[in-house]
Amino acid sequence: MSTTRKVILVTGASAGIGKEFVKVLLADGHTVYGAARRVENMMDIQQLGAKVLPLDVTNDESMVQTVQTVLTEQGRIDVLINSAGFGLNAAFEDVSMADARYQFEVNVFGLARLSQLVLPAMRQQQAGKIINISSIAGRMPSPFAAWYHASKHAVEAISDSMRIELQPFGIQVVLIEPGSVKSEWGGIAIDNALKHSGNGPYQDMVRGYVATVRDMDARASEPAVIARLVKKAIDSRRPRIRYVGGFMAKPLLLIHKLLPARLFDALLASQIKPKKP
Repeated sequence: MSTTRKVILVTGASAGIGKEFVKVLLADGHTVYGAARRVENMMDIQQLGAKVLPLDVTNDESMVQTVQTVLTEQGRIDVLINSAGFGLNAAFEDVSMADARYQFEVNVFGLARLSQLVLPAMRQQQAGKIINISSIAGRMPSPFAAWYHASKHAVEAISDSMRIELQPFGIQVVLIEPGSVKSEWGGIAIDNALKHSGNGPYQDMVRGYVATVRDMDARASEPAVIARLVKKAIDSRRPRIRYVGGFMAKPLLLIHKLLPARLFDALLASQIKPKKP
């Protein structure tokens, strides 16, 4: 286990697990930069010692400026945690191509571009870690989230390719795959599903979907569960390729692995049947 204090950049630090990552890593004595669009929501972590930066992961100039600021102030970046992301939840038919592209801009292209930007410095150091926050959604399907799942599948593939390419330079790539975690995610998913698909041909299934999401949210794990996995990945000299945690994450992945596809489809379909009053 490494006890070296590191310079760490965390995206999506204004809420949820991203903010929790900052808190846990500050407590370990690391120099932590929290970056997000909603700077006003990061004043609490700034008071704890975080260095707060504005960041829009859909804007290249913003991403370049963020990385340059950290390198100018610290001379290095030891760890990048790509935590920024959101879920576009609705029936596949009801999602516009503009919205689908934006889902990928945030969840995939922002992550990829920031990784590109930190790599020259990490290669020069001959060391570094890129920790990509994926999801169990990157390894299994579910209804009313096709574009979100597609984005996380992309994160998984990009990370696997990066890991092999970067190993000769001493740079490690780690995937974190949360299950259900308490955050803004569930509320946003419900709002999107109702907005896009709540009054059309999918409305009955959407009601079942919303009920299932609310039930999962009520039993979701605390963000600290995922923060502990990130801490393990940072502290370990040879971290795992994937860390899985959060409510129902491991059981769902196991069921998906063991069940034939049609049976797994039937299981998911049962979760979006309209719930009786």
